[in-house]
Amino acid sequence: MVSALQGTQRILLIAGEGQDLIGTVQLDLAGRPNGSHRAEVAKLMVHSSHRGKGIAKALMNAIEQEAGLAGRTTLILDTRAGDPSEHLYAKLGYTRAGTIPEYARSSDGSLHTTVFMYKLLK
Repeated sequence: MVSALQGTQRILLIAGEGQDLIGTVQLDLAGRPNGSHRAEVAKLMVHSSHRGKGIAKALMNAIEQEAGLAGRTTLILDTRAGDPSEHLYAKLGYTRAGTIPEYARSSDGSLHTTVFMYKLLK
């Protein structure tokens, strides 16, 4: 795993195997003074041929470490209700905060319920 981009507002981690990009995750750091302890986990993706190998879990663990280094103690994220990612996040200690129906639009145009989750880092 390599930290490919670290700016003042976003951290991007990339997982690779040889020359291949196999996964990525981003952390968006809240910029407002009242949110200096928060960050949003965004765009966790693992190539379909590499799923089930622990890459998503490794990326999430690494982004949580980066969040801690950036002084962030509250992480939030959202995912489509019922997707495998919802179950992954729950296994990693994220708590379901609520849902919004018809929040996310798929590429086919259909609308889906989104689950919002959070994790308080120790």
